[in-house]
Amino acid sequence: MNQIDARGFSCPEPVLMTKKALQELGKPLTVLVDSPTPLQNITRFARNAGHKVDSRPLGDDFELVIS
Repeated sequence: MNQIDARGFSCPEPVLMTKKALQELGKPLTVLVDSPTPLQNITRFARNAGHKVDSRPLGDDFELVIS
């Protein structure tokens, strides 16, 4: 599974990284983020683009799986 690490980046950078990774790497894609804001923004972006998104806490961070 493809994975990107967007921890430490402020929005909109994690969304842009996710969009680029989906175009270049395809699905499924795992995205790691470190705050609720990119979690919500990436989820919204991916769902609006027609993708399924599952997320879960991962310690102090979050993991999203886009399929």
